[in-house]
Amino acid sequence: MMLRMGSPAPSIKVEDWLRGEPLADFQPGKVYTIEFWATWCELCAAEMLELMQLQEKYKDSGLEVVAIAADEDAPTAVEARNKLDAWLAEKCPDLNYRIGFDFPGEMTKLWREPSFCVGIPTSFVVDRDGCIAFIGHPSQLGEVLPKVLNGSWRTSNKAKVADQERIATSEPLARGQALKKPIDDRFWAAVKLEDWKTALWAIEEGIALMPDDLNFRLAHAHLLLHKIQDMWTGLPVIRQLVRDAINKNSEDWMVSALDQLFHPANDHSRLPPAERFAMGKELSEHILALNPPQGDGCKFRSYPAVASYYHENGNNDRAIELVELALKSLDGSEPIPDELKEHLLPDLLQALANYRGGKVCYGALCAIPQKKLPEGAKARSAEEER
Repeated sequence: MMLRMGSPAPSIKVEDWLRGEPLADFQPGKVYTIEFWATWCELCAAEMLELMQLQEKYKDSGLEVVAIAADEDAPTAVEARNKLDAWLAEKCPDLNYRIGFDFPGEMTKLWREPSFCVGIPTSFVVDRDGCIAFIGHPSQLGEVLPKVLNGSWRTSNKAKVADQERIATSEPLARGQALKKPIDDRFWAAVKLEDWKTALWAIEEGIALMPDDLNFRLAHAHLLLHKIQDMWTGLPVIRQLVRDAINKNSEDWMVSALDQLFHPANDHSRLPPAERFAMGKELSEHILALNPPQGDGCKFRSYPAVASYYHENGNNDRAIELVELALKSLDGSEPIPDELKEHLLPDLLQALANYRGGKVCYGALCAIPQKKLPEGAKARSAEEER
């Protein structure tokens, strides 16, 4: 049964409570925010702090915030719990709301799958009568919660339109994810064993099912070029990926293709140099036209990939300029979460140090030139993007 605004809220079913008292059921007269999150999600950390503020602000109005850790990336429940405990102790030592631990994903089956929610962070708001009042991104709670608390949200046209639009957008994505899941499972099992041929068969099945899926297309090129190293088959695949990326005028597609050609963690020695640089030039020019240096668009996602092309092509000054612009965009007019900045900074500083040939610093964080990629670093390959 589909879960939407007005539906009775499902039950709470978790293994254990990491923080706060257990919650058996929803009490009439209270409003609950149910937040799905994970430690690996950069946006979640900032939202967790926002939820702490909302809990403090509206606690006397009957608000109860409940966070659900149902997506932790760990092989066992014990390891997942240890990771969560360490993260919470470091990032949220003064947490003022409950944290439920759900390693098997029962809450995902009860809440997210019936509502077509495919990503995190995701928030559900349960009204005072035990029915769903809102499903969406936690950044919207600042506007929605006061209206839920005063009883005006669910009867408003804005709420009804928002719920209809959410379902229209999310349902196709959720159904697509359900189709992809068995393919993803086979792919990841093969990657873990470094069985690249089996991984390739899974991805080719995925492309036959969803020929315009970027993750499948990217995995296809990466496996052929950098794992199996079949240039005869791989070159037509990367050529088509480049053409489609440019035709779509999509920054994500173009950056993904450019990384396959120029990311320093990949071995490009078997690729024909002239064709590789021709494709890199075309992709880089289109990315810079779409997101120009003088514009306000975020540079930290695409400019490092373009800088790699210019560096290898001998235009080191241009590479330095682009990485500096990417660093500057971290402190742009639209601030990004600290967790995301901490994730991006080391690679940006390392690239800048390599291109300048000297030590560079950003606050207390510094990098020195290295001939090879740091241990543990990797390309934005199919395995990482997916």
